[in-house]
Amino acid sequence: MAKYSNKINKIRTFALSLIFVGFIVMYLGIFFRSSALLMTIFMLLGILFIIASTVVYFWIGMLSTKTVQVICPNCGKHTKVLGKVDMCMYCNEPLTLDRSLEGKEFDEKYNKKSRPQ
Repeated sequence: MAKYSNKINKIRTFALSLIFVGFIVMYLGIFFRSSALLMTIFMLLGILFIIASTVVYFWIGMLSTKTVQVICPNCGKHTKVLGKVDMCMYCNEPLTLDRSLEGKEFDEKYNKKSRPQ
């Protein structure tokens, strides 16, 4: 069974990993001090990763302001639900905004729009 977590936290973790990847790429540029061109390329790539992280953080921040806030029935804390089904940010309790999905097994596929056939 796959480990589920809150979608907003997943995107924030991705943005944080972009920062670390950017730093690692920039540090790799130090190994090419003898070649100014290679060092510059690695430094610029690292900066691009960090800029991409900033864009992702900005995007998820804007998206987070538009999400629905609910109170988790398990831990009683306010959490944000993105899509039809999501997990509590604190206790990983499955949450849904769709009454037809209450009581069903948690599956992230419920968030995908089905195409009419």
